[in-house]
Amino acid sequence: MVSSTAVRPAAVAVPRTRLFAIPEMRWAAAATALFALGLVAKFTGGPSWLWWTLLLACYATGGWEPGLEGLKALREKTLDVDLLMVVAAIGAAAIGQIIDGALLIVIFATSGALEALATRRTEDSVRSLLTLAPDTATRLDDGVEHTVAAADLAVGEVILVRPGDRIAADGRVVDGASEVDQATITGEPLPVDKAAGDEVFAGTLNGTGALRVRVERRARDSVVARIAALVEEAGRTKAKTQLFIEKIEQRYSIGMVIVTLAVFTVPLILGATLRDSLLRAMTFMIVASPCAVVLATMPPLLAAIANAGRHGVLVKSAVVMEQLGATTRVAFDKTGTLTRGTPELVEIHPLPSLSEPDAATAENRILRLAAAVEFPSEHPLAAATVRAARQRGIAIPDVTDFAARPGRGVSGRVDNHLVRVGSPVDPAPAVGPERLVASRPGGTSVPASADLVAAARARGRTAVMVTCDDEPIAVLGFTDQVRPGAAEAVAALTESLGSAPVLLTGDNRATAERLAGEVGITEVHADLLPHEKVETVRALESGGARVTMVGDGINDAPALAAAHVGVAMGGAGSDLTVQTADAIVVRDDLTTIPTVIALSRRARRVVLANLAIAATFIAVLVVWDLVGHLPLPLGVLGHEGSTVIVGLNGLRLLRSAAWQRARQQAMDSGR
Repeated sequence: MVSSTAVRPAAVAVPRTRLFAIPEMRWAAAATALFALGLVAKFTGGPSWLWWTLLLACYATGGWEPGLEGLKALREKTLDVDLLMVVAAIGAAAIGQIIDGALLIVIFATSGALEALATRRTEDSVRSLLTLAPDTATRLDDGVEHTVAAADLAVGEVILVRPGDRIAADGRVVDGASEVDQATITGEPLPVDKAAGDEVFAGTLNGTGALRVRVERRARDSVVARIAALVEEAGRTKAKTQLFIEKIEQRYSIGMVIVTLAVFTVPLILGATLRDSLLRAMTFMIVASPCAVVLATMPPLLAAIANAGRHGVLVKSAVVMEQLGATTRVAFDKTGTLTRGTPELVEIHPLPSLSEPDAATAENRILRLAAAVEFPSEHPLAAATVRAARQRGIAIPDVTDFAARPGRGVSGRVDNHLVRVGSPVDPAPAVGPERLVASRPGGTSVPASADLVAAARARGRTAVMVTCDDEPIAVLGFTDQVRPGAAEAVAALTESLGSAPVLLTGDNRATAERLAGEVGITEVHADLLPHEKVETVRALESGGARVTMVGDGINDAPALAAAHVGVAMGGAGSDLTVQTADAIVVRDDLTTIPTVIALSRRARRVVLANLAIAATFIAVLVVWDLVGHLPLPLGVLGHEGSTVIVGLNGLRLLRSAAWQRARQQAMDSGR
């Protein structure tokens, strides 16, 4: 159980797409730079030909791609709002409002570039996931080793997995014993003992023992390959998500074009001059163009994104910020999310065979011996034991004859005593020193230790036995550390959303239910593989819930991608999880999750208020232009005035006070 070299693997390295390797990013950056230079030239008294040239260049660099895409959509008999924006921008330039048009171009070019960046990085993260499993494997043919491509392994073949190697295929152990770190698949915080008959997964990391594994699935059918497929599939589905205002853009765009043509042609037919008809139609296009509507939506959401970013939550897009406010249920992973993912020694149970005057003295002696033999080991439980000894100020003695037995534990001589620390379950029938739990004639230690082990496991602890000279002297209980603020976050979410969060974990049910009880979660789904987490999330959403999934490990990535919103714990999260998630909690502070949901809800309210303001201005100006005579300067003034009003209203969410109010609202609701 405790090994000398079992080390949790580093997070999967995701090849980062360089920003300017994406064409959309280059065009958006060029358009933004030209727009800024144009403004500088205009407001510093530069010649008009200079700033007009710069702004027209901004039109060209930022507008050619959305314009081209709009024309392609027009060929397919659909009207794209991007084309409408380009036409409105050109119309603005035609009547002298080139700065307004250039601003529109920059907004749409930047939005398209960010979408392209998110898509590219998701693709990169999926490709990197497939590198978890090694490219080659050592196949055994009648005892002879052959190095073959992992993709060519057939079901039924036997492979050799040496200490420290990643397992090349899903299969079952036929010989050998070791401990395997399978956090990438199940999320379990500790390496799992593996012996003959146990299942293993491709991409997981072998510990100190050698394993012979019979392949049960081809590479394309392995669990890690299915994780990649699930992430990719969910990503394609979520890519269709749009802002609320974008859902009605088609009808609005078509209606605006039809009315603009009518405003131009009807007066012309009735005898108006070409110039007057064109001017009226252009005025209508300006006052009816959705500039204020776009700015009614984006500034509040972007301001909320910036504010959340300053407080440790990175929200990747305006769509995500909008969706967070629609959350009705939150699902948490356990290890690394609600917990730190680091085991802690919480129980020391001396056995009757240990004669000490008091419990404190007995515990210190046990901890001194256990820490001595655990000191050379790199296993997480070993580190927890040594850490506990140091916290008590116990001097750790030297150990000699140190040995690690895969799947059994570690041993060594301390003060001339043979001390063993490891699994309380004897992996194979044995006698004498091979047994970790010795059976002595007429002794009572074995049944006493069995009771303690069973009780510890019933409380969700990881039980470890300590023996001295083949005599059981103690049972140690380890547990994962609950992350600070977990209970407060769960309480706040339960109150504000009207439903308690749910726990989804690959860990065992006893451990999961203990943790759930500590933080206030009542619904627990345990022993889940990655695809089962996805199924659980989809089942919740099919029942009408809008689920925000919070996780940290590679095994959580498919569920994060499939959920309404996926949130990654940035400090503990793998690269794949961070790339797949829609939002990232940078400082691993769980209380920011109810806070950012509350901030999103406030942003949604500001958006609705802005839409009402923008719609009122547009309606008044349009009616004035249709039934009366709206002077163009007044139309431009009204249009720009509405744009400024909704923009400033949205920017109120930039203030730190907005975050503090959202936090107070969220946390007060949980008390």
